[in-house]
Amino acid sequence: MNTVVDLKGRAVLVTGGTKGIGAVIARTFLLAGADVMVCGRNEPEALPEADGRSARFLPADIRDAAQASALVERTAEQLGGLDVLVNNAGGSPDADSATVSPRFVERIVSLNLLAPFYVAQPANKIMQAGNGGSIINIGSVSGIDPQPGTAAYSAAKAGLLMFSKALAMEWAPKVRVNHITTGLVMTEAAAHNYGQDGGASTAELIPMRRMADPQDVANACLYLASDLSAYVTGADLAVHGGGEVPARYLVKQQQS
Repeated sequence: MNTVVDLKGRAVLVTGGTKGIGAVIARTFLLAGADVMVCGRNEPEALPEADGRSARFLPADIRDAAQASALVERTAEQLGGLDVLVNNAGGSPDADSATVSPRFVERIVSLNLLAPFYVAQPANKIMQAGNGGSIINIGSVSGIDPQPGTAAYSAAKAGLLMFSKALAMEWAPKVRVNHITTGLVMTEAAAHNYGQDGGASTAELIPMRRMADPQDVANACLYLASDLSAYVTGADLAVHGGGEVPARYLVKQQQS
């Protein structure tokens, strides 16, 4: 990917950056010249690479506040500071709210709402003491348009959006906090969720006529991390291809 964004000398932490969307985000920042740290509970066989440079890795379960704080501190020590945090780690399998266990709900809310704050708080402390920085929270369209089987996840992502807006007000002007609402993203791990046609039918429900590529999300992160968005904070950037076409419109089209 060619980019005009130059982040040489910037230190970036991407949670959940070892696979999927997070790995693409990490590679995109490497291409822009940044030094990148990724984290996960287990070290992957291979780390994100680009232009002969590789991301670094630290193990951490960011659902634990102490581990999240230690992750941020060690990242700043190894990279010489912290300029950008991308709270990417998250997700949830579908679950029936009528029968799901309280423990499941706690874990989903912990990963998708509490963990981003556990990482953001120490990151803000470091950024405030330095030259400032950018915190980017990766949300989901589920937070504004819930679907069956996603109650806990949708509630957590809705909370993440408001968290982002509130922290942006509190931590300005040195630290910018923004949110990305992602729509359906085609990753290798998620492909089986989109049907036997490889997602073609699902793509027809999106105004842009395709699902997002992880690179679409990474490009949005690059913008929000760079000086191009120097006056942008508290924003919710929708990267969902226009959302989904309303069912009533589809029914009308089928009947015409």
